Amino acid sequence: MATLPATVQATHAFPPRVQSSCEFSQVLMKLQRATYLVASTLDLDCLLDRVVNDLATSIGNVEVDVWLRDRNSNELVLSGVRGCTKNKLGSRLKIGKEGMVGHVAATGKMRYAPDVSKDPYYIPCEPETRSSVSIPLKADGELIGALCIEHCEIDAFSDDQLQILEALAGHIAISVQNARLFKNERVERERLEREHAEARAMQRALFLKPQPLVPGFAFETAWHPAGAVAGDWFDFIDLGNQRYGIALADVSGKGMPAALLMSATRALLRSIAPLYTSPAQTLEHLNRSLTEDFPTGKFVTMVYGILDASTRQITVSSAAHLPPLVINGHCAFLDLDTGLPLGLGASSYPETTITLGPGTRLLFYTDGITEAMNATNEEYGPARLIEHFVQPEACVDSLIAEVQKFGHGSQHTDDATALLIRSR
Repeated sequence: MATLPATVQATHAFPPRVQSSCEFSQVLMKLQRATYLVASTLDLDCLLDRVVNDLATSIGNVEVDVWLRDRNSNELVLSGVRGCTKNKLGSRLKIGKEGMVGHVAATGKMRYAPDVSKDPYYIPCEPETRSSVSIPLKADGELIGALCIEHCEIDAFSDDQLQILEALAGHIAISVQNARLFKNERVERERLEREHAEARAMQRALFLKPQPLVPGFAFETAWHPAGAVAGDWFDFIDLGNQRYGIALADVSGKGMPAALLMSATRALLRSIAPLYTSPAQTLEHLNRSLTEDFPTGKFVTMVYGILDASTRQITVSSAAHLPPLVINGHCAFLDLDTGLPLGLGASSYPETTITLGPGTRLLFYTDGITEAMNATNEEYGPARLIEHFVQPEACVDSLIAEVQKFGHGSQHTDDATALLIRSR
């Protein structure tokens, strides 16, 4: 909070009432400049500091207070002050019960006391004060506070000055309202950013766990959300007897709603998967649960496989997900019939079994990869996916890097997730 110089605080040397038209014009110009300065910031604390200091300087080092209404307690809180030695920031007044300011807040009308000793509502503050004016601050018809200016001379303010101050109060009220709205939006934005950061950290914790150690196999994963959180996900589920459930899925939608549905789907899958011996049964029961619980129009595409490390075979079922890519000297998409997306209605889920001989790789991926677009709205597409994995050194990290480079400059972004099974 800005304060008066020590000499001014000690003497309360308020200026005499403006008399000449020339002096009045100069005060008017100063107040206009103060109005522009007040309206030039959206930081509430900075705004209130400018109000009291610019107004006091423009008029001549009078005492200036800005009281803002606390809706929760229906009190006025001193939020800006210059030239007062009694009240401090945070001081409170009861609306309609304390002082001229409280009275003005209750009536919504300006009150001028040419001689404070004769005003029934005035509560003495500074001993030198002789006249005082309190003006309601209103925005959109709602009282948001009050502006109070005190002077050490009797009848210090002319009618013209009071009109100017009342007009200035209108500008101050609007500026305060805008600053409050901006502050509320900033606080809400920061809250959402914290929540998104926490949600992202929780999702990353799920996906960055150590991958299972399966004799004869290695796994590579990549998870790149388009925003703070994602609807894409993958999971490994130890089913016992060297059998492992491997899932990759994409929840419809984006952001926090998709992330919430992803968490629900993942939890259900982990509870259902150990109960059934085939991917088809697992997806059928998972689909039944999601159809009952999911909001209308929401769904999940998923590819789910059960890897038997002892036989080197993997059995795969798909719920309307993109076909896995088999890489074994050449690349080809797995010929796999699919059922409906999970959550839309009753469906069966055909399954296919293949053997992963040494050197064979199997890629699960989401449409954020194949449907990634460049600046000319051309898709990355399945052909480029095959071209990438024809290269012997290809991996999921190099795939994501290539897709991101391809899509640089595009406004179309989506979660991109990939899971590669390497048979050794």
